Amino acid sequence: MTALVLASASPARLATLRAAGVHPSVMVSGVDESVVSGLPAAELALRLAELKCDAVAERITDGSLVLGCDSVLDLDGAALGKPYDADVAVRRWKQMRGRAGVLRTGHCLRDTAAGTRAAATASTVVHFADVTDAEIAAYVATGEPLQVAGAFTIDGLGGAFVTGIEGDHHNVVGLSLPLLRDLLGELGHAWTDLWDGRS
Repeated sequence: MTALVLASASPARLATLRAAGVHPSVMVSGVDESVVSGLPAAELALRLAELKCDAVAERITDGSLVLGCDSVLDLDGAALGKPYDADVAVRRWKQMRGRAGVLRTGHCLRDTAAGTRAAATASTVVHFADVTDAEIAAYVATGEPLQVAGAFTIDGLGGAFVTGIEGDHHNVVGLSLPLLRDLLGELGHAWTDLWDGRS
């Protein structure tokens, strides 16, 4: 079995990996996401993923693989990360409702034993329901949208407000399993080597 370290505090990313038979250790990068700005959404997501991966990889001494991820919603060319603030989240939802955006998740995988790295961005189109002002207010009041890219989840309370997607569902949760499999292959590892026998 190949050891994997997830450089992310995201419970959704961890749950996605566990459901797929992968049980990584978790080490939060501590990277300040505000240090990178002014980039198109896809580049921003990838750069932040690389920074998170690198920050954790520098602390690894056992040769583990390290995975860093970051998600950004691309709406009309604007890169929308975590809103943090309720008023910002409400404004975002009023922009997003009845429309579609592209959720872009940067992935960076480092093999600390070999000193190699592979990185790429996955993109999934997300269609949003034409939610009412009352629904937006109620959703924002739960606090859920404040700490997630694009101010929504597909695997939580926000799931009812997503009418469809085009692409990888897991990517919208925050981690594309098919892309991770490809990155592993680039570095000479098999996806199934990450399975550890637990379900």
